[in-house]
Amino acid sequence: MSLLAGKLGIVFGVANKRSIAWAIAQAWHKAGARLAFTYQGERIRENVEELAATFGADTLILPCDVTKDDQIDLVFKTVAEKFGKLHLLLHSVAFAPKDALEGEFVNTSREAFRIAHDVSAYSLVALARGAAPLMTEGGSIIGMSYYGAEKVVPHYNVMGVAKASLEASTRYLAYDLGQQKIRVNCISAGPVNTLAARGISGFSEMLKVYEARSPLKRNLVPEELGATGLFLASDGAAAITGQVIYVDCGYQIMGM
Repeated sequence: MSLLAGKLGIVFGVANKRSIAWAIAQAWHKAGARLAFTYQGERIRENVEELAATFGADTLILPCDVTKDDQIDLVFKTVAEKFGKLHLLLHSVAFAPKDALEGEFVNTSREAFRIAHDVSAYSLVALARGAAPLMTEGGSIIGMSYYGAEKVVPHYNVMGVAKASLEASTRYLAYDLGQQKIRVNCISAGPVNTLAARGISGFSEMLKVYEARSPLKRNLVPEELGATGLFLASDGAAAITGQVIYVDCGYQIMGM
């Protein structure tokens, strides 16, 4: 029997076929889940529509700017009408102004700090609040983090601070929602060549460092993130909540 047979989920953060969100969505779909997708802005819409169509012509696709509460409300209202309930939610959304991912963190502007935290961290709270009433049978909420939340990664700057906020938010949400049998976890992924990653100065060097220093002496592939996302969504992870799961070929354990 498929691990996610009969499960209903929504995926935030697919931008193109290289997106981490897409790798996890594919794993969920193959395991039997029925999914809805959101997109942020018309520039991304066509990509999401093309990918989502491979799951069926009737796949639900909705616009959602996660900084707009009215758009979030409309997404979950529509999901309630179409699905009736929800079991899975993937939050793979992050953004900081480009100039805040260059130079020194000390020069981060107040506005860049606000934007990074609003889009990358507070949105998890807002989406969990919208999803929870639909998770009447329990559920799994998964966010995407990165090692820069724990240790300094040059040029990651304010995004690292926002990811630290995301991880803390994960723990508080896990506590609040636990009695509803809703689990909230983060996957901390090693570097993957996504649209967002290419905006980080020195990203290609980051890939080389991970390959050289990680115990497995390689970089991960998106399918491995899909497998972890599937595990966290399944009953196999029924007792796991509030955790940050590192999928980085072991890089996180290294001291030098």
